[in-house]
Amino acid sequence: MFTGLSAFPLTPVTDDGIDEAAYERLVGRLAEAGVDSICALGSTGSYAYLDREERARAARLAVRGAGSVPVIVGVGALRTREVLGHVEDAQEAGAAAVLVPTMTYQPLTDDEVFGLYEEVTAQLSVPLIVYDNPGTTHVEFTDELHTRIARLPRVTSIKIPPGARDRIAGLRSLIPDTVNLGISGDAVAVEGLLAGCEVWYSVLGGLFPQTALALTRAATAGDAERARALTAELDPLWELYARYGSYRVMSAMAVELGLLAEPNLPRPVRPLGQEGREAVVRVLKTIDWLDDPANRSR
Repeated sequence: MFTGLSAFPLTPVTDDGIDEAAYERLVGRLAEAGVDSICALGSTGSYAYLDREERARAARLAVRGAGSVPVIVGVGALRTREVLGHVEDAQEAGAAAVLVPTMTYQPLTDDEVFGLYEEVTAQLSVPLIVYDNPGTTHVEFTDELHTRIARLPRVTSIKIPPGARDRIAGLRSLIPDTVNLGISGDAVAVEGLLAGCEVWYSVLGGLFPQTALALTRAATAGDAERARALTAELDPLWELYARYGSYRVMSAMAVELGLLAEPNLPRPVRPLGQEGREAVVRVLKTIDWLDDPANRSR
């Protein structure tokens, strides 16, 4: 579960709630593709926009749809009380692990961040992944803070952001051997894996698992030339990410592939406009994804 490819699917959301049938199809595709784990309710999964009941339902649907593939469930919230509620729901749903981001409105001290993880681990019976992504949570993790948190019980993996890949060797020397490192940021995932990260926490894998698996297997096998070549083939996609953000790009691609209907993003988030959609179609054609049956709805 803490090696290889961890795929982060979208959670299709309408004004009436989660599109459950579409969500189960997305999860089922990942299980059929043979991903190493599925992370429900990550940032790509819109966790911050869903209430507790919706998130508990999404966790249950993901576990059911994943079959034998382990499911990680994101449990982030602004208040510790809410995080602990989501932890309870995730464990009851059968989650194999939880992903814990530190969300905040007021700036948090390192002691406050550590306190969150200390309280969560006291309530856990499954492993915990530390979510380090200041671009979405606005919380910066120092190596010292990671080291403190990594010594807590049940902390098993640290999801580092793209900019932290140069810190891999230093972090490895500080954290316990029982805690591994995972890379996020699709465009730099290969470099993180080649530098020693054991798992790729992947937005791309949530919609294009075969492509992400090929890249992951090449990198973890040490085939740097092939892994970098596969990444370079996806340069048009990385450019879309940089322009529009991976969240909206993946949503638009899922629509173009017939996997999701619109709306599927939680308001006030809006889908890409006409210019963005046209750019998405061009990239799908460039990478030969638009006519690939493996990417179509079942």
